[in-house]
Amino acid sequence: MTKLLAPPDDTRPLWRNRDFMLLWSGQVVSTVGMRVTTLAYPLLVLALTGSPFQAGLVGFAQTLPFLVLYLPAGALVDRWDRKRVMLAADGIRAVLMGLVVLAVAFDQVTVAPLLVVVFLDGACFVFFQLAESAALPHIVPRPQLPTALAQNQARELGADLAGRPLGGALFGVGHLLPFVFDLFSYLLGFVTMLFVRPGLQERRADAPRRSLLAEIREGLVWLWHQRLLRVLVALTGAVNLVLAALTLVLIVRAQQLGASASLIGVMLALPGGAAIAGAFAAPWLQRRLSPRVVVIGSLWLWAGGMVALVWLPSPLALGAVVAVTALPEPVFNVVLSSYRYALAPDRLQARTVGAARLIVWGAIPLGSLAAGAMLQTLGARGTLVAYAVFMIALAALAMSLRTIRRAPRVEEIPRPE
Repeated sequence: MTKLLAPPDDTRPLWRNRDFMLLWSGQVVSTVGMRVTTLAYPLLVLALTGSPFQAGLVGFAQTLPFLVLYLPAGALVDRWDRKRVMLAADGIRAVLMGLVVLAVAFDQVTVAPLLVVVFLDGACFVFFQLAESAALPHIVPRPQLPTALAQNQARELGADLAGRPLGGALFGVGHLLPFVFDLFSYLLGFVTMLFVRPGLQERRADAPRRSLLAEIREGLVWLWHQRLLRVLVALTGAVNLVLAALTLVLIVRAQQLGASASLIGVMLALPGGAAIAGAFAAPWLQRRLSPRVVVIGSLWLWAGGMVALVWLPSPLALGAVVAVTALPEPVFNVVLSSYRYALAPDRLQARTVGAARLIVWGAIPLGSLAAGAMLQTLGARGTLVAYAVFMIALAALAMSLRTIRRAPRVEEIPRPE
């Protein structure tokens, strides 16, 4: 087996790594474009139909691939050429967005075809993300992986912070503009990807092709036997049950406190800015703090934040506390991803990501459903009390686990063959 990983002794800063900067810069614009239309799609459906239910269907269709495609997509990406997968994903998304632009321009938009388009767009996102994640160690030297992961985190967080307001502003000027913006963002991502070098995976000896189910099972079994990764993925999924739904709870709580829509917007912007700052600090923190400090410390900080939110009387104070709790999220994610890169062999990278994301991201819709039910029965403050109890129990559980307390540093783990 010939290794094609990035040279381990390459000490160039990432901004001088041509392939990484091409991929990263193209995806900055592409990710902002995707966030722009994430807001524009429901706004378009509401303008056409006036139905919140149908607008909700669009969001459901766009995220449905997260639940149904991560496992098979992971197995397929581990079979295929990763650069070609990324090119195909961005190319298909550009074509889909071109169809939406034509439909909006000629006033031919209907909900049913739009649901198909957004589902396919979400499917392309899953395939691109898995291929990019598996290819990263072939673009970036192993010592620089935490920095690259943190920069990708900053890319996602910055897109969240800028994309949705930009989507609303563009839609306000003209219904067509957000979709034209997204079309050009995908085209730019495709063009920059063309100039990234090929060979983003190991050359593997020819072997009989097994069934897709057998390859999916191999990835699941491998992840299950990695106790540290298994525990970290389960903890992250449990945290997402709370953090992913916290925005809705904060909005309801702020409304109870008499906040205006503009003040709620400021409240929600504070955590986004803090998370971006945390992403830039993540490589420095990851080098200086042990993994157990990062994991257990983050959980206790989140638990303490939930307790504080129960008693705070001001929307801005709510936003400030959530901003503090958002600071460790990027370094927590960098630790989890760094362990996966250190432990998983190259041939299982995409399947490992797919299996982990099924749990971690699959918790997001479940958390949203639970939040809606608790808000209906307990109210916003009661829901925050329930979240505080849950997070305290989760932090205590993590602190009691020997697997977390004795977690090695990533650089101490030998490279898997």
